[in-house]
Amino acid sequence: MYHDLKIEFGIKQTMRDGVRLSSDIYRPETEGRFPVVLTRSPYMTAEGFQKRFAELARFFAANGYVFVIQDCRGKNDSEGTFHPFFDDPRDGFDTLRWCGQQEWSNARLGTMGASYQAWNQWATATLNPPNLQAMICIVALPDPVINVPFQNGALVLWMAEWMAMVEGKRNTDPSIYDSMKLYNHLPLKTMDEQFGRKSKFWQNWISHPSADEYWKPSFYQNKFGNIDVPVLHISGWYDDDLIGTHINYTSMRKEAKSEKARENQKLIIGPWPHHVNLTRELDGIDFGESALIDLRRIQLDWFDFWLKDMENGIMKQPKVDIFTMGENSWRKAESWPLDGTKYVNYFIHSEGDANTSLGDGKLLTTTPSHEEPNDSYTYDPSDPCPNIFVTDLAPAEGPLDQRAIERRDDVLVYSTPALQSNLDVTGPVSVKLFASSSARDTDFWAQLTDVLPNGYSMHLTEGIIRGRYRNSLEKPELLESGKVYEFDINLWITSNMFQRDHRVRLDISSSSFPKYDRNPNTGNEFGKDTSLKSAEQKIYHSKEYPSHISLPIVGKDT
Repeated sequence: MYHDLKIEFGIKQTMRDGVRLSSDIYRPETEGRFPVVLTRSPYMTAEGFQKRFAELARFFAANGYVFVIQDCRGKNDSEGTFHPFFDDPRDGFDTLRWCGQQEWSNARLGTMGASYQAWNQWATATLNPPNLQAMICIVALPDPVINVPFQNGALVLWMAEWMAMVEGKRNTDPSIYDSMKLYNHLPLKTMDEQFGRKSKFWQNWISHPSADEYWKPSFYQNKFGNIDVPVLHISGWYDDDLIGTHINYTSMRKEAKSEKARENQKLIIGPWPHHVNLTRELDGIDFGESALIDLRRIQLDWFDFWLKDMENGIMKQPKVDIFTMGENSWRKAESWPLDGTKYVNYFIHSEGDANTSLGDGKLLTTTPSHEEPNDSYTYDPSDPCPNIFVTDLAPAEGPLDQRAIERRDDVLVYSTPALQSNLDVTGPVSVKLFASSSARDTDFWAQLTDVLPNGYSMHLTEGIIRGRYRNSLEKPELLESGKVYEFDINLWITSNMFQRDHRVRLDISSSSFPKYDRNPNTGNEFGKDTSLKSAEQKIYHSKEYPSHISLPIVGKDT
């Protein structure tokens, strides 16, 4: 343990184009060369971030590391202009090269960070920087068209607040905005001005809702074959960017550049939101004493093994460590998804009246045996189905009670009978929906909940698809009014033990506002609509159109 530390602020690194970026450096106050851990962030001037970064840096410096915290291009003390998702790969590469050349460096390098700081690690790693030997990626964003700022064609609307926060050299405190009011503004193209900004990157986003040539240079998830680094992947079941961790872990296990990298990926998912491992309780649901772990110790062990060759046992443990809600316990495994997982289709049924939780919607493992009448609802974007969230959690981040929206006539509700025994649902969840709309474009949204005997409908996971992107995120195709289409909705992943006497529930609607922008149902060019129109939606369930949710069932014959 090194008790005396040396801290240097505003140390400059020159990038290949001459732009100088700025770093704060924490290191032991002693002679010698040490392994280096780098984190690169746009958040140093955001409330609370500098203190958290400093605490992390002090911890690693006290344990024999040089910890470098760099302001991303255009942020805080770094020169240039911040262009999210684009400049970071090269800047990360150049900064790592600089770190390896310093007199206090032994050229054994690691990176770590959460959210955007995890995204830019992956983007940098695709360039295969020399001497990068380990990464810790926490709540990593996937490619931009999969999660943020767009999720399967729908704009994740709270990214407007993020835009307003990070635009400019110094971050803006988002609490100054009445964001809920501003989210109603149309057209989306001028929402930046409503937040007091004229944002070039917001304008680029609105102009490029597809996976087009604008976005393709920012993609990293098609380049895992370039990456040759052991990675510790960390996320939470209520992290709204969880899909990034899932894709990255499973893809690196299959596609990483070397067998060493493929075999040395480790996954941890707990009962946490985007800010992982801070509380055992979310919205009144207590996940128990084991919900919090000594994550800092695990992170230190990871770097000690890979950057200092210390045999501390971390790589002798199973590769996968996940928390199963419902039974509130951790489980270790060598594979993800878990070995023995069976994907079971639960089909939707009704006699045409599945609207609200008082309707006749059912969720059964049997396919419809006769031509059941379709279910229908009116999607009015001027009165969209809301996303239920609380102010200290991001939208959809928590086991929140969904009964309020399940009383709405524009929400279809399908539930199993009360379970006769526990049901372990652990792994990827998806919905196949056969539906038609009166609109040229519209959205379909779905969520999975765990219904307790007292009626509490606990959110587990959700997803959305914009109609024009049903076949491809790259090439949109508008709908024909009244035509039945197949919509595949990815609900990402979960791990929940549905207890005896609980029910499994699927909710279907066409909005979850303001998490996602309201589809105006016009089919017009994205972001320019100033008015909204209603759409008549029909959901089909029959032998010909077997709409269902696919659940990953573990340890049970079905």
